[in-house]
Amino acid sequence: MVDHGRARKLAERIKVIVAEALERGVIKEPLGFVTITDVRVTGDLQHASIFFTVYGNDDERAEAARILTANTGRIRGEVGRNLTIRLTPTIELILDALPESSKTIDDLLAKAAAADAEVERLAQAAAYAGDEDPYVKPREADPSA
Repeated sequence: MVDHGRARKLAERIKVIVAEALERGVIKEPLGFVTITDVRVTGDLQHASIFFTVYGNDDERAEAARILTANTGRIRGEVGRNLTIRLTPTIELILDALPESSKTIDDLLAKAAAADAEVERLAQAAAYAGDEDPYVKPREADPSA
């Protein structure tokens, strides 16, 4: 039986444990500025996917991902020591694509804003092809008739 509420609570607890472990320096190699963005736990509580981002360039991200992947066992050990469940879930560390996605969205929004400004500029100089108000108006009765 799957308890989604329990899985969600466990995911939040794992997120805090991993973040605190990284802050305390469980990993002895220089890691850089790593942020744990999300944790997802399967319904049977047997597997946890930990998403992280790294502040820096592509080389720093790759190096941090390599270090974290190499130290998955230490991180899982910290998680196991701090959880009060019978089985420690296996963990998978995944470099989150959030910064790249947000940059792509920002670029698309800037492109859309530029297109809107161009349409607005063209609308200011536009003239009607026919009458300004093409709708038929009711005729007023001619008083001289």
